[in-house]
Amino acid sequence: MDANEVRKKFLEFQVKKGHKIIQPAPLVLENDPTTLFTGSGMQPLLPYLLGKEHPEGTRLTDSQPSMRLQDIEDVGDPRHTTVFEMLGNWSLGDYFKEEQIRNFFEFLTKEVGLDPNKIYVSCFIGNEKYNIPKDTEAAEIWQKVFEEAGVEAKIAEIGSAANGDKRGIKPGERIFFYDDHENWWSRGGGCETTPIGDPCGPDSEVFYDFGEELQDEEKYGLAHPASDGARFMEIGNQVFMQYRRNDDGTFSELTKKNVDFGGGLERIAAAAIGSFDVFKISLMKPIIDKLEEISGKKYENNTDEMRVIADHIRGAYLLAAQGLAPSNKTQGYAMRRLLRRAILRALDLGISANFLSEIVPIVAENYKELPDSILTHRENALDVLLREENAFRKTLNKGLKELRKIAQQKNNRLSGDDLFKLQDTYGFPLELSIEECYREGIELTENYRSEFEGALKKQRERSQTASKGMFKGGLEDHGEQTVKYHTACHLLLAALQKLVNPNIIQKGSNITADRVRFDFNLDHKMTPEEISAVEKQVNEWIEADLPVVFDEYDKTYARDTLKAHGQFWDKYPEVLKVYTIGDFNNPISREVCGGPHVEHTGVLGKFKITKEESSSAGVRRIKAVLE
Repeated sequence: MDANEVRKKFLEFQVKKGHKIIQPAPLVLENDPTTLFTGSGMQPLLPYLLGKEHPEGTRLTDSQPSMRLQDIEDVGDPRHTTVFEMLGNWSLGDYFKEEQIRNFFEFLTKEVGLDPNKIYVSCFIGNEKYNIPKDTEAAEIWQKVFEEAGVEAKIAEIGSAANGDKRGIKPGERIFFYDDHENWWSRGGGCETTPIGDPCGPDSEVFYDFGEELQDEEKYGLAHPASDGARFMEIGNQVFMQYRRNDDGTFSELTKKNVDFGGGLERIAAAAIGSFDVFKISLMKPIIDKLEEISGKKYENNTDEMRVIADHIRGAYLLAAQGLAPSNKTQGYAMRRLLRRAILRALDLGISANFLSEIVPIVAENYKELPDSILTHRENALDVLLREENAFRKTLNKGLKELRKIAQQKNNRLSGDDLFKLQDTYGFPLELSIEECYREGIELTENYRSEFEGALKKQRERSQTASKGMFKGGLEDHGEQTVKYHTACHLLLAALQKLVNPNIIQKGSNITADRVRFDFNLDHKMTPEEISAVEKQVNEWIEADLPVVFDEYDKTYARDTLKAHGQFWDKYPEVLKVYTIGDFNNPISREVCGGPHVEHTGVLGKFKITKEESSSAGVRRIKAVLE
């Protein structure tokens, strides 16, 4: 059974059980600033789970394309993807645990054909602190369901996943009680962090066992359903919303209880073909086959590269087919990141020609069953993606020129710090730098990899504090767009100092969500050529997607060693914040500032100077916008 058949059978099965099919939401939700993308099947239905009546009634079902970029670094293993499809069904105050558990088990074993002996489940062990009892009701239902299928189903008291790693599974055990880190649902996570006023409750997860031979005890400990490793894979989660968190932090039972079920289409399809590798299902394998064909390499020897490409191009296609274009802003930036990572992995496979024209039509065919209501721009998707591919290849060529330039400056010998600068500042990846150095006879220092990792670690450590700053002077508020303009101010000052006069300092600023007004000392009206050059320089720094980080330093060190720009050294505290844009050892901008700022310049958009005028004697004023 392929993935499209699983989706079709699920929806038909739910209709037989009295559910109404609702249209999936787009990946980019309108009027929802809390998230970049639809990250789960229940996300668009949250208002109805919170009590609003749904026009289609109390029994609903759909298949919801979703995206979670927090998993992007994990893509390359057999089961993590950034793009996935959630099969969902909901009961809004209608049926509850017994009907839900029985229906899902029936779907898996009768409709999909999974062996019930390979199905394992988990339930909530309870929380004494908040007087929430163990979910024995769900466990007892599961025992009856397994017994009717002729499967022994003993109960195991596990608690934390760490306990399971030490304990493992005993003969006959099939139902496992875990704590609220594994089997409690709320918008805030566990019981302790459940938001006041929110519905919440225990959940029961369902796992598929791909075989004892996949256990890796040395790496993951003893296998159990919630353990890491390849043996067990979660294929569905049934959330029983039966509680509400009260104003005093306690929990009380809801009179109207809901069921929120979500099952991973890709994972159920993998179980249906008996493969723990989701990249072998019908939504992925044709992409892998084409990559093998055009690269001349085998999947088994290049799994990381091919998995990343298959996943990322799927995501980029779905976004393009919904009308999104790559950009340096929010969702467009995420889309650009997916595409560029895929293109780089294609280069790793030796695919140097435009390969999207080979891959995207396969992805489009795989998703022809998705409704036009969300894929409103299917016809234009390939053109959008090809333009981005061509643009990125030009960026890579620019990085190659910078590599050669740095090599000339460093006597044809590059360190790990140099390689990090090429990646961090110019977007030229480490492995490509190494390959080009080999091709062109450029030496690398003996410890270049550890030097690179050290520079990367320092940059990450600086980035971790980048969102902690508080700054009020000159800012109307701390909204996203205002923060972007604040960072643009730093770039503007740096460009003025570089191109107009190195002695320029800020004389005042006013920053709103709509524009920046920036005053600075200068004894003449800027020429059109100067204005154009400054604007161009700021945009080049934005396009370079430079990191923006801050840390706290001793005032003397910041002034004398770091050479940070500041105007009131005698008034500053002894410990102050310094923001750095670009390479830490050779920054574009380094200023004493309280923040806040964006974390990288690529999200700013296009910088446009709209006016240059006199503010007062010897002081000029620039007004600018981000487009």
